[in-house]
Amino acid sequence: MRFNGTGELIDAHEYPATRDELVSAYGDQTIELQNGTETIADVLGRLGPETYETADDARTALTSAVSHRAIGRRFYSDRDPTMLSEDGPTPVSF
Repeated sequence: MRFNGTGELIDAHEYPATRDELVSAYGDQTIELQNGTETIADVLGRLGPETYETADDARTALTSAVSHRAIGRRFYSDRDPTMLSEDGPTPVSF
């Protein structure tokens, strides 16, 4: 995920700030995701009314509310157990 300069804008904003204030100020800024882009308005719009006390709080909200386009293969996990009908990896003893 790349903030494309949005991180600096978020850091320079005066806090505390509400979600609506950040959307009003930076809502059209684009964040690059692995499989597309989203605007700050899209991302923060998924969250309820919130007041961010610091820039770190706002960044955390942004990184936690991005859509599935921010991940690689959706529904993939290399930690799921092997199904009974599948051949799994060869166990290794350390």
